Amino acid sequence: MQKTPLVLAFSGGLDTSYCVPRLGEQGYAVHTAYVNTGGASVEERAAIRRQAEAVGAVRHHEIDARALVFDRFVTWLIRGNVLRGEVYPLSVAAERTQQAMSVIDVARAVGAKAVAHGSTGAGNDQVRFDIAFRVLAPELAIVTPIRDEALTRDQAIAYLEARKLPVPAKAGAYSINAGLWGTTWGGGWTHDTWQGPPAELVDPPAGAPEPADLVVGWDKGMPVSLDGVTFDGPELIARLSALSAAYGLGRNIHVGETALGIKGRIGFEAGAALLLITAHRELEKLVLTKWQVFWKDQLGRFYGDRLHEGHYFDPALRDIEALIESSQRRVTGETRLRLAPGRFMVTGARSPYSMMDRTVATYGEENRLWTGDEARAFARIGAIPELLAARVGSLRGAEGPEAI
Repeated sequence: MQKTPLVLAFSGGLDTSYCVPRLGEQGYAVHTAYVNTGGASVEERAAIRRQAEAVGAVRHHEIDARALVFDRFVTWLIRGNVLRGEVYPLSVAAERTQQAMSVIDVARAVGAKAVAHGSTGAGNDQVRFDIAFRVLAPELAIVTPIRDEALTRDQAIAYLEARKLPVPAKAGAYSINAGLWGTTWGGGWTHDTWQGPPAELVDPPAGAPEPADLVVGWDKGMPVSLDGVTFDGPELIARLSALSAAYGLGRNIHVGETALGIKGRIGFEAGAALLLITAHRELEKLVLTKWQVFWKDQLGRFYGDRLHEGHYFDPALRDIEALIESSQRRVTGETRLRLAPGRFMVTGARSPYSMMDRTVATYGEENRLWTGDEARAFARIGAIPELLAARVGSLRGAEGPEAI
């Protein structure tokens, strides 16, 4: 009997390695699709291909989506200063929707009737994959063996071992996702909110470089150069990630809301993301008005929440992107960062559009646009709302701050 062609989003890990033979037993001819979103070496990608072939894929496909991830997602995460819970730079969310989109492209190219992923029923990834599949390819069936069977990691290992199929290294330890925008760890210690991370996530690496300065060049809100050398987006991120890793930068733990409403905890290392977002925010402070910054912060947070929960296709996000793009017209200049083992600081920012003009006023020292009498009147008028509130409280018999 001829099998039904299906494309599986394949990572080379335990869950997707289980899915290949299991789907084969269910009558599918399984094509595996590894979507390269950064973070994997040539050797690691070759190992993923060997794993796919060893567990029974009829054909393995590799798609280089690094530029797409940068242009479609990272662009807005930088310009929007998006950090979930003010901590986490959406390392995984920046990739999963693109992975789903690339899997659909492969499915249509090979004439598949179905698509599959190896997500469990407890995490965010299932939502991200499912939404993308349903919105962009409603004609394709969605098959999810791990979720449907409520499979544990031990059961998946036993299944592969019983069939003498290779079990991926470290299959029972952690779920690790490495990509362009950072690396995350799930499982193990992350399930206990009092348990600390392993030393590799806390201690600065041995042999870290001496403290040094790094200058990042910016054009309309996007990083374009490091120390005066221009790079395209993915290459700049990769170089900055390698430098950050050498110093042990960008490591942290995040606890937050999942798409399903439960709490989740992850460890992450995303040095490039945190360096760029921090530096970008400092440059914006020079060139944007306070209300531009205020509304960008509100909308950037909303944008990140929707992307994190898989709703990239909501038209509201296109509207927010339009506002963000408009706000970045003057976010051009340079930022200087001081890198040291385990820490970094933005030590300087400059722009031809800087609104910090010493010819107008120097904070706390002198001014040229107003007089002392005008400043006194400004402060007197500024006190009126609080003064009226205090008077009302006093008339009702209250005294002190509680009168307000």
